[in-house]
Amino acid sequence: MTDSNTPATETTSIPDPRKESLIEYPSQFPIKVMGAKVDGFVHAVTQIAERFDPTFDATTVELRDSKAGNYLGVTITVTATSREQLDDLYRALSSHPMVKVVL
Repeated sequence: MTDSNTPATETTSIPDPRKESLIEYPSQFPIKVMGAKVDGFVHAVTQIAERFDPTFDATTVELRDSKAGNYLGVTITVTATSREQLDDLYRALSSHPMVKVVL
């Protein structure tokens, strides 16, 4: 039982590590997207990037073939403006049927 004369204990909020960010916004943020080397893959990735970053410059896209040439790594660099924007961009890329991995 608590005594009504005892002062209430103050609670301190514990920061949620998922919301903490080491990224300073805005910043240039590279994202590597990998998928099968098929027609339309690079275009699909750049269209998604443009949805989340209106200033996205498709001329900065870097491409790298896999050793056997069956897969393609596409590095896009977006202007990150918030954690929410990056999370939404990762979700959109990851859910695209042509995309195998997003790093």
